[in-house]
Formats: sequence, C-alpha cells, structure tokens
Amino acid sequence: MARDVLLVDDSEFMRNLLREILEGEFDIVGEAENGVEAVEKYKENAPDLVMMDIVMPIRDGIEATSDIKELDSSAHVIMCTSIGQEEKMKKAVRAGADGYITKPFQKPSVMDAIENVLST
Repeated sequence: MARDVLLVDDSEFMRNLLREILEGEFDIVGEAENGVEAVEKYKENAPDLVMMDIVMPIRDGIEATSDIKELDSSAHVIMCTSIGQEEKMKKAVRAGADGYITKPFQKPSVMDAIENVLST
C-alpha cells in the first residue's frame, strides 16, 4: 500500500533527492519550502508522513512540526537535519518529531527511519 508523503525543505536540491529516494514506494503528495507552506500543505493533503527540514525561512521545521501536531496529534513527522544540530533536534523531538535522518541522505537510512516511524 502506497503511503502519502509531504516533502518540506527550503532546498529544491534536497527535495529532489528525497523524491528520488522515495518515488516508487511512496506517493509524494506535495512539497513546501518553509514551515508556513508545510502546515498549509498538510491541511490540504493530510499525508501519512512529513519529511521536514529543521532550518528554513519564515517558520522553521520545529515550529511547523508543533503546528502540525496541534492539528493532528497522530501526524508522523521525520526531521531532516545536518550534522551538528543536536540542540535543534532535541527541540524538534519536544515539538513532536517522531524520528530524524541526517544529511547527506542515503536511501537505507531514510527507509529505516520511515519504517521505524510508520510501524509504531
């Protein structure tokens, strides 16, 4: 059964990379470049999973995750983080993030993170 995924990253390159990794196994139902767009697209598409960058303009991934979890406490959000962002990662978990992957992404670690989050 295909699952719907929303990709959120201010870098088009990163969104494309994630799309390449996920295509075929997941349906990409939307993309957003910042936390405000992410919340809007979540409301529109109600995806099974959100892949959320932490550092973005306007509203960051931590704020957007908090907003999405307020809308839907059963939402699944995986944070995409760069090496060395441990403090931000802790804040993201407090905001409700279900898991995280570290850039640069590699398909096995991305799929493992998704499997861990969606199987709970």
